[in-house]
This record gives sequence, structure tokens and C-alpha cells, in this order.
Amino acid sequence: MSGTNEGSTRTAELLQKVTATAFGPYQSAIIRIGFSATWLFFLLREFPHRHQLYGPDGPWSWQLADGFISGNDSFTVLMWSDGELWFEIVYVLAGLAALGLCLGWRTRTMSALFMVGVLSLQNRTIFVGDGGDNVIHIMAIYLLVTRCGRVWSLDAARARKAPGTPDRVGPVLWVVTGTALLLATVENRTGLFILLVLWGMWAGLALWWLAHRPGVPEQPRILLDTLANIGHNVGLVVIMAEVCLIYATAGWYKIQGSRWGDGTALYYTLELDYFAPWPALSEMLGSHGLMVMALTYGTVVVQVAFPFTLFHRRVKNVLLVVMIAEHAAIAVIMGLPFFSMAMIAADAVFLPTAFLVWLGVRVTRGRDRLLGRGGKRPDAGDGPEGAGPGAVLPEQRTGESGAPRTLVG
Repeated sequence: MSGTNEGSTRTAELLQKVTATAFGPYQSAIIRIGFSATWLFFLLREFPHRHQLYGPDGPWSWQLADGFISGNDSFTVLMWSDGELWFEIVYVLAGLAALGLCLGWRTRTMSALFMVGVLSLQNRTIFVGDGGDNVIHIMAIYLLVTRCGRVWSLDAARARKAPGTPDRVGPVLWVVTGTALLLATVENRTGLFILLVLWGMWAGLALWWLAHRPGVPEQPRILLDTLANIGHNVGLVVIMAEVCLIYATAGWYKIQGSRWGDGTALYYTLELDYFAPWPALSEMLGSHGLMVMALTYGTVVVQVAFPFTLFHRRVKNVLLVVMIAEHAAIAVIMGLPFFSMAMIAADAVFLPTAFLVWLGVRVTRGRDRLLGRGGKRPDAGDGPEGAGPGAVLPEQRTGESGAPRTLVG
């Protein structure tokens, strides 16, 4: 009986932690910044070619895309009109949403708009990308349920500097997004599931704001905070599982290839002109047979072994450094910077909290020196997200009732 009671106690403690705590605030913040920055840089880099990639001048015409999407119910607002002006608006708004999410401004709303931008452009032309676009596509959906703006965000800074200030921007943004969502529902012909998700988020933001108004009992706020914690923790676990799945499948598929089996796969890759932005560098690397073989086998070993190293912290951290260095090398040698940025952002979910806190302090100090600011500043991670479902508010830690919080963010 004592063993049963002890097991029940541990289960209750674990359940309490999962429902009362949003784990990995720094990890969720770094992947938010990583994926949004990657997408933003990609949009800026391809801005001169946007019409050929996703717009009216591309080989995958609007008629072809419309016929294809009507069969798989993919979500993209670019199918609402084939006009050039509409395309320009969507492209610019996608970039602004990525910038807002990267900075952590109204994080909850920006995460939804970020997903809309990613899905709209990528589903418009599915044959554009280098693999990193698939990772961003998936992670843009997962980021919706994470409380990724609790640290390293403008939301957190705003809540820390003015914890009791009424929010005036949030309600306006909520009305604007609700109006746009209503028009989207009327106009939309595909992607019903995504619209239902967005409506759920929009309603959840209203409930969150109402629950934090003065005079409202504490129970609704506790319930919403618990649901937000559960959603965040589940989403973070799913992101981790997705990264492990990517590496595991990549590694095991490589094992089945004859070129990876005999250690020559990297050599043939370096001989492709498409993946040789620096021909001299590729030729120099490919001329060393032993190095090519070691890198080929090392890539397979690291990818297959990584999911199993999660049970050993030190080995996991070593492999993380190796994989990040590998992706950085791929960016330079093979000319795939955005694929590498996306994978490094995905790897960052496993970075140790101590390292991320140290990194945040160093970045903050460097920014202060660059701007000529003096004095000791609080840690960049202090403070709540301050907006929308998933916010960590001061009174949530103290149990005290407070002023109205933001409606959208």
C-alpha cells in the first residue's frame, strides 16, 4: 500500500507541475525568435523575386494552384484573389507578422498572423523550398499553443515596466483581427480547420481579458492559466518530438542508401554545381577522401543517435554543438542558409536553460554598450508576457487580483 501511495503522490506532484508551470520559457522564446527571423530574412532575401516564387509571374500559375488546393483543402489567403495588389499586401503583412513575432510584440496575435503568412505563401507554391520551409511550416502551427513571449519579448518588457497600466492597443487589435477573420470566413473556400483554430484563439483572447477584469473571481483566471500551461507544455513536447523525428528519419533513410553506406555521399553532393556556391571550397573539401568519409559517417551517426542522447544531458549537449556546427557548415559550403537557420532554430529547443540565460545576459549587455546605456539592468528574461492567453502575470505568482490585462498579444 505504501508503494501505491508513493506512486499516487508522485503522479499528483507531476500533474501539479504540468498544470501550474509553463516549462522551457527560454527554449520557447529562442525558437520563436529563430523561426520568425529565418522566415523574415527569407522574405527579404527573395523580395526581388517574390512574383516568380509566389506571385502572378511564377510558373505555378494561380489557376494551377487553385485547382491543386481545391483538392487538398490547404489554407492560403492568396487564393482569394489573383490580383497583384492583393499579393503585395499579403507578402508585406507576412513580413511584418514575422518581425512582430521576432520582437515579441503582441506575441499571441503575431503567432497567429505568422502562421497565416507562412501557410499562405508556402501553400500557394508548394514546389519552392529547400527543406527548411517544411520545418517552418510545421513549427508555425506548433508555436500557436506555446507561451513563447514570456521572456525576451516586448510584451515581457511592457508588463515589467508598467504592470498595472490598462491596455488600449489590445482591444483595438482584437476588433481589427476579429473583423478581418469574419471577412476571411465569408471569403474563404478552403482551409476550414485553420479558420476554426483562429476563431478559437480570438475567442480565447476575449475570455482571457474578461477573466482579468477587476471584481472577477479568481477561479476563471486559474482555469484559463491552467489550460494555457497544458497547451504550452504539450506543444513544447510535440516540437521536441518533431525534431527527433526529423533526425531519426533522416538518419535511417541515409543508412539505406549505398552512397552513405560506402562513405562517399558527401563527395557526390560537393560535385553538384547547384550546391557549390564556392567551387574552390567544395573542391578542396572533396579532395580529402578520409575527411569526406568521416563527415559522411559522422552525419549518419549523429542523426541516428541524437534522439537516444536525450536521456544523457552531457552527451546531448555535445551532439547539439556538433549538429549546429554541421548546419552552419551546410549554410556556407552548400549555400543553404535558410535551411540551416531553420534547423538550428529547431535544435535550440534542446539548449540548456543555463546557457540561454547566460546568452541573454551577454546580448543585453552588448546592446547596452552599443546604445551607450549605463547601469545594471534586470535580466532580460524577467517579467511576464503580459498579453493574451498564455501570459504569465505577476498576480498569477502571488495569487493577488490585479488590474485589467491585455486583450490581444
